[in-house]
Amino acid sequence: MSKLKTGFIALLAIFSFTFSSVSEVMTPTQPEQTAQAAKLSTAQQIAKINSSLSKKEKSAKHYIAMRESGGGYTAKNGSCYGRYQLLRSYLHYNYSKVNQEKTANKYVKARYGSWVKAKKFWLSHHWY
Repeated sequence: MSKLKTGFIALLAIFSFTFSSVSEVMTPTQPEQTAQAAKLSTAQQIAKINSSLSKKEKSAKHYIAMRESGGGYTAKNGSCYGRYQLLRSYLHYNYSKVNQEKTANKYVKARYGSWVKAKKFWLSHHWY
């Protein structure tokens, strides 16, 4: 009986060691590290979306964002939402930062041709 008991304890020890090794691999990193990685990923995606814009275009885009929402991605005004105060339906109710950036670029290109032209319109109308 003692051999059976010793074998069982050894089996438990092996199982315990194996399980703890697997759980260490599967355990996520610290929450702040995970959040940092997610922010970095979003920032990288936004940088890629805006990489084709010239300095003037980026400056005009920033100007509009600051006037429309103070630069905040969660700004609300009636049926408009986000950094660029686009219609919620135009955003397809996807309020992620990445979607706001993509959608704003598409909107401005279709309506004005460029962010510089959108800024000129904004300066004379106080909306775009």
